[in-house]
Amino acid sequence: MTNTLSRIGLDQEQSQVLSNKLNTLLANYQLFYMNARGFHWNIKGNKFFELHLKFEELYNDSLIKIDEIAERIVTLGFTPLHTYEDYTQISAIRQAKNISDGVEAVKEILKGYEVLLPLERELLDLAGDSGDEGTNALMSDYIREQEKLVWMYSAYLG
Repeated sequence: MTNTLSRIGLDQEQSQVLSNKLNTLLANYQLFYMNARGFHWNIKGNKFFELHLKFEELYNDSLIKIDEIAERIVTLGFTPLHTYEDYTQISAIRQAKNISDGVEAVKEILKGYEVLLPLERELLDLAGDSGDEGTNALMSDYIREQEKLVWMYSAYLG
């Protein structure tokens, strides 16, 4: 069996597997982003100012990650998904509609991380196995950041 290397020196078959999984992560991030944006707009109650800012931080950070993931897919030589229809078909994160209660919104954020973190860990393993340090570094950074956020949002809930 002959390994065909990409322009960046990675096995093309392994890069296809990574790109497919990155597209799954991308789709989930798109729904996570939309949910965080909706929470930011619709939050009500005595924690409005605190949560309004936190949700803005989340959706701004998600937007950066969405771009990084899509660009990583292109770097690997493949095409990122780019339609809402594609995202909703493969995302395990579901749309959270009309949520204005802070506790309910934070619970939804935590449910999102329950999807994102295992995907990122799977990508970390796949990237390590294929020598893809670029994807590995992204996932490592995301996991470290999000583990801390899970702790903080969980502490918020008590």
